Amino acid sequence: MMRTVILLFVAGLCALNVTSLKICAFNVQSFGESKANNKKVMGILLKILSRCDLCLIQEVRDARGEAVQTLIKNLNRFDKSNSYSYVESERLGRKTYKEQYVYIYRNNVLKVKEHYQYPQLEGQGTKETDIFSREPFIIHFHSPTTLVKDFVLIGQHTCPKTAMKEIDELYTVFKRIYKKLKTDNVMILGDLNAGCNYITIKGWTAVRLRSDPKFRWLIGDEQDTTVREKTHCAYDRIVVHGREIISSVVPGSAQPFNFKEKFHLTEEEALEREGTECSSAEVYNAHLKPKPHQS
Repeated sequence: MMRTVILLFVAGLCALNVTSLKICAFNVQSFGESKANNKKVMGILLKILSRCDLCLIQEVRDARGEAVQTLIKNLNRFDKSNSYSYVESERLGRKTYKEQYVYIYRNNVLKVKEHYQYPQLEGQGTKETDIFSREPFIIHFHSPTTLVKDFVLIGQHTCPKTAMKEIDELYTVFKRIYKKLKTDNVMILGDLNAGCNYITIKGWTAVRLRSDPKFRWLIGDEQDTTVREKTHCAYDRIVVHGREIISSVVPGSAQPFNFKEKFHLTEEEALEREGTECSSAEVYNAHLKPKPHQS
């Protein structure tokens, strides 16, 4: 069944006729050739992705690399007013099961400065990277038309059984990125499995990413990032750090957008568009304050 979330940021721009910047994250479970060749599924994916200037796709299982190419090709045909490119991670996983992270972005709006597969920051084989089932994929963007000119995204899809350890270790990832890139305008986003049976109240107190007040969790524990009626869990999160980016977020703007309701899908149809994990997630919206108008 389908488990998805789109974490959506909207960054206001200075000109009245300029649209906002939207940053999303979407767990398209087991996305490969089968889904890429399913016209019904592809149609919904294109509607969702075309809402975003930048989107982190998670759980891509595309060993031949053809499914993502098909997706981008169709997206450029679907939204002819923009031009889309992508950056993909290595195939990640401890054993035979492998996934990829893919950042899809509008190249007429954003420029990629650099990107990293996390172990490459400090070299292979460090004990820290052994914590992650799928090491974070990091990308540094330049956004010339927004209030925040440069920002870093840390995409992460945790393993449910080790979710709390992985979330805690993202604190170390942040510290190393800050040391290397000299920027604290960082957004951590993705399917962190940070809810229900995968976390404990006592365990949260030991999670550095949670206990450090400099990190702002935009999606609270009470939120439901699922579309399945029987579940109410905040699995998927957006966490921001940095005075500049935090001050740009409009208070209370991180609210759900339920693609099932938006596109008039039944629960069965919504679940059909993803894999076999429990629950489905909604789309979340958060707004960044507009850049002051200069006359």
